[in-house]
Formats: sequence, C-alpha cells, structure tokens
Amino acid sequence: MRAAIVHYWLLNRRGGEKVLETLCGMLPEADIFTLFCDPEALGPELRGRRITASFLNPLRRWYRSLLPLMPMALESFDLRGYDLVISSESGPAKGVIVPSAARHICYCHTPMRYLWDLYPAYRNEWTRSRCKRAAMMPLAGFLRLWDYASAARVDRFIANSENVRRRIWKTYRREAEVVHPPVDVDSFYWKPAEDYFLIVSELVPYKRIDSAVAAFSRSGRRLIIAGGGPELRSLRRAAAKNIEFRGRVADEELRELYARSRALVLPGEEDFGMTPVEALASGKPVIALGRGGALETVPPAGGIFYDEPSAEYLARAIERFEKVEPAIQPAALQEHARRFSKAEFVRKMSAVLEEAIPPAAT
Repeated sequence: MRAAIVHYWLLNRRGGEKVLETLCGMLPEADIFTLFCDPEALGPELRGRRITASFLNPLRRWYRSLLPLMPMALESFDLRGYDLVISSESGPAKGVIVPSAARHICYCHTPMRYLWDLYPAYRNEWTRSRCKRAAMMPLAGFLRLWDYASAARVDRFIANSENVRRRIWKTYRREAEVVHPPVDVDSFYWKPAEDYFLIVSELVPYKRIDSAVAAFSRSGRRLIIAGGGPELRSLRRAAAKNIEFRGRVADEELRELYARSRALVLPGEEDFGMTPVEALASGKPVIALGRGGALETVPPAGGIFYDEPSAEYLARAIERFEKVEPAIQPAALQEHARRFSKAEFVRKMSAVLEEAIPPAAT
C-alpha cells in the first residue's frame, strides 16, 4: 500500500504538526505533501522524509496572504499511484484530487476559521487594511464554495474533538468520528509552583491573548507568555513589566515552564487545545474561557471556566482560582490527562487505517 499525507503547511511546530509526526510514525513509508515547508521548522520525526511542497513555497514568508491561490496549489499535487491519502486539515488540505481507487481520510483540526466561524471577526475587527477588507468579501464567497465542494472529495472525516465534529456537520453536512490528538503526557512532570501564570500560544487575534495581557497588567500578577506570531509587537506595547514574553521555546524549556507554573491561562476558544492537556499532564490546573475544546479536556476539579473573552471576566476567574488553589490535586490531573495520550491516538487511528486499507493491498 502506498500512502500520502497532505498537511496544510510546515512552518512551525504546533498541535497539527504533532498529529502529523505521529501519523508518520504509524505510516513510516508515507510521502508528505504540503503547501509550504520551512526545513528549519521540521522536527526530528520529519527530517529525512520525502516532502513535496507546492509551487507557492518560495512565497512562504507571505503565506497568510496566499489563501486565494491555495486551492490551485493543492489541486496541482499528483497523487496518482497512492492507495491511501490522509489530509491533515486546518486550512486547507482536503482539497487535493485523489485517484478514484484510493481512500481519502481527512483528519480535521477545524474547518477553516477565517472562512466560517471567525469570518465576521477577521473581516470587521482583525483586518486593519481597508483594501484587504474590500477584497476579502468576494474572495471569501468563492473560497467557501470551493471548501464546501472539496468536502465531497473525502471518504471519511475524523474530528479532533466533539467541538470540531459539530463544526464539520454545520459546515459540510458530513458526519465525523472523534479521535483526540496525541499528547506525549509521559514527558511532562510536576514541580512546586513558582509565582507565575503561564500562556502557551500562537500570538494571533483569535487566541485573545490581548484580554490576558490587559487583566494581568492591571492586577500586577506575574505572567509568562511562550509563543510567537503577528500580534507579538502590539501585545508587548500593551503589556506591563510583570508580563514576560519568552517567544517560541524549546520543548525542554516548555516542560519546565509548565512544571513550575501556578496555572495555565487559556483566554481564547480552542478547537481541541493541546496546551490544557499538557498543563494537566504537568499536574497544573487551567483557567479557561468556557467554550470549545477546553470543555472536553479540562475536568471540573482541574480548572476554572469563565463566560466571556474579556479582561474583566478573566480577572474574576483568577480570583476564584486563588481561593481553590490549595485544594488542587496534581496526581489526579495527571491521571486525567492520560486519556489523551499518544498511545490512545495510535490505538484509535490504527483501527481507522485498517478499515481504510484497500483489499488489494492487504
């Protein structure tokens, strides 16, 4: 059996890339196709793999502006000769053209946010250029039609959470089953808390890091933010001295940050959210906006939820957390995190792949 994995882009190592790395371990001979690839961003699991990047790759520095060309780039991949194609979809990947005899499984992290759920916010609030805003409306209409039509090219949808399963039905009217992403829970550990809260996130508007920066700037509590992205400069300008930006950190440093934190702060709505599971695996509680994937991953005894994505609601949630902080049981949080382990992902996805293997390849 020849297998191909189509991943949206390889420009950093976030949750989607960890799923890809695990899939590659399950399918060691699979070829990888992607819109953009930065060799320096590849983890050790992907180095040495056969990776085909699209004709847009020389322009990867501006990948956020190239969405209108992505359908053409995806459809240019030659997937003849493959028996199984797995698309790792967040925006976009499932739009590849697959041979009629091949099986196409889409592991969907979310339907494209900037075309569906978050489109009004991107258009009206987060796009500062009037020219971009004017161009966005007709292009978004075309891209939504293409995205909806390309869902028909998929034989089977796998969602990374119940939250995303509902979005897939709402967006594409396709049923999906849930396989939670793999988290290397055994690599995280607990240490006594130092006096800081932690955010681990890409710094983009929908993560709502601005609300956390405002809340902590007012309260004076110490906050460490690990991650990079286009919002970094504006967030630094708005932050008080008690907020520290670490940028993108190595895995070892990240585990240490989790281990010594008081709690992870999750101010935006996540599709699934690997960072809350990583915090729980470190024996640390989570203070989260009570929407999306956090409601699936964070147990009542391990988190504080708040209702609105604002600095005021977050500040009150932190005050509630400090009242119950002494009762937190790290071992119980670590045990809860095991249900999202890499072994669980491999077990469930192995069953999916076994069903997908064409009879001629068995």
